Amino acid sequence: MDLGLKGKIAVVTGGDSGIGKATAELLAREGAKVALIDKTSESLQHAVEKIKPFGEVLGVQVDLTKPEEIEAGKRQILEHFGTVHILVNAAGITGATGDFLEISDEDWYKAIEVDLMAAVRTCRAFIPLMREAGWGRVVLISSEDAVQPYADELPYCACKAGVLNLAKGLSKAYGKDGVLVNTVSPAFVATPMTDAMMEKRSQKMGVDFDQAVASFLEEQRPHLELNRRGKPEEVAAVIGFLCSEQSSFVLGANYRVDGGSVASV
Repeated sequence: MDLGLKGKIAVVTGGDSGIGKATAELLAREGAKVALIDKTSESLQHAVEKIKPFGEVLGVQVDLTKPEEIEAGKRQILEHFGTVHILVNAAGITGATGDFLEISDEDWYKAIEVDLMAAVRTCRAFIPLMREAGWGRVVLISSEDAVQPYADELPYCACKAGVLNLAKGLSKAYGKDGVLVNTVSPAFVATPMTDAMMEKRSQKMGVDFDQAVASFLEEQRPHLELNRRGKPEEVAAVIGFLCSEQSSFVLGANYRVDGGSVASV
């Protein structure tokens, strides 16, 4: 399928690894020019070098908790590419976990800054460019946790629910301008974030990594019917569709890429 992305300019946050990196590579392979945003320079540069063989890519170092850095990054992208047609916000953190009563306000604010406000700020920065062009695609990465919260991950869950609401509202505000906003909600994908979770679990339980994954699936994700971690490329494939000309009648939707993990309809 031709996604019709040749010559489009895409911004991907959280682009140095995991879902963001896989998405950036897919978009580059489809002919888009890609600006990768992340705050860690070394891993960002590694991602840029990996994607370079497939298309034009620019690495932009930005801390998404700092609005002034987002604006500086936007200027850098515009100087290099001239405009932006696509935004994929894949940046995220697990945030504080554990007993709700023991999670502080500061812990909550840290999760909100990255898992919700980064989406708010990047949309505010780049949607005006898409409105001017009369064509745009915004894909915000939410999570299964948005609609199926887990008691020991409540800051993350609440933020991801906020992302769903944000995207739906933006879709109503700017769909008429040709800017289509949607979300993708993965579950337990093999990324550095879930790797860290499983490393912590393996140490706590005194088992190896694979055993930690297997026990997590059995005990914590019983509805993940495919009984494995997802691959970043499997999520990127859905994101790529939502960035494309082929998704021209998809607006305000949430696509679950979760192996069946969400138990409800």
